[in-house]
Amino acid sequence: MSEKGPYTKLFDLSGRHALVIGGGSGIGAESAQGLADHGASVTVADVRLEGASATAAAIGASGGRADATTLDITDEADVERVIADLPALDVLVCTPAVNVRKVLLDYTVEEFERVMHLNMRGSFLVMRAAGRRMAEAGKGSIIFFSSIRAQVVEPGQGVYAATKAGTLQMIRALAAELGPQGVRANAVAPGVVETPLTAPIKADPAWYRAYAEKSALGRWAQASEMVGPVVYLASDASSFVTGTLLIVDGGWTAIDGRFTPPL
Repeated sequence: MSEKGPYTKLFDLSGRHALVIGGGSGIGAESAQGLADHGASVTVADVRLEGASATAAAIGASGGRADATTLDITDEADVERVIADLPALDVLVCTPAVNVRKVLLDYTVEEFERVMHLNMRGSFLVMRAAGRRMAEAGKGSIIFFSSIRAQVVEPGQGVYAATKAGTLQMIRALAAELGPQGVRANAVAPGVVETPLTAPIKADPAWYRAYAEKSALGRWAQASEMVGPVVYLASDASSFVTGTLLIVDGGWTAIDGRFTPPL
């Protein structure tokens, strides 16, 4: 029997080390498991050590390799420490974000600064630290979670949408700046995903149903459905993909329509 062709190894992450920030729950936890299942050793980082440890334990129980650490992406020293202490950094996945759902005219300056502080400043700190280490190594894949809100908005999402568009533009700049050093940078834009962050929406049947009906598939995504895009962008399957936004929204942005949520 002949050996399998070389393309069967496109998604193999053996020998690579990944840092998954926000890996204590939701999309981050599923991404960490998916990367480990494809051979990567994973450092699971989260502001809550309990969540990160649970994810790392689950990876270990399934035969993978993982460790856990705390990380607050708004703390410059914390970001620099965690990334410097890694044995290697071949893949970075960053998922944390916060949202305050209010129309712009009702936003307080404190709420604006809270969303910007985590979503923009935190993202910048992680991109800078990871980018420097990967550039020095001459390789790496940086994956940030943006959102369909980087492309389309609805009432109550103005500030959050601005941060997600800003994250995308920083990723594109990073791709341009680090391409010569062999580092790729991309963003993933989910639609509506069932995670702890969206639990309040799920608790409102009309709101939940309206979002489900907005997509071409007529349903919400599960966090596990973001794993394929992450593994793809982390692996050699995407070796010529950088500076892009991979939309994973069930067709949401392909369909015209509007929904005003019960703010």
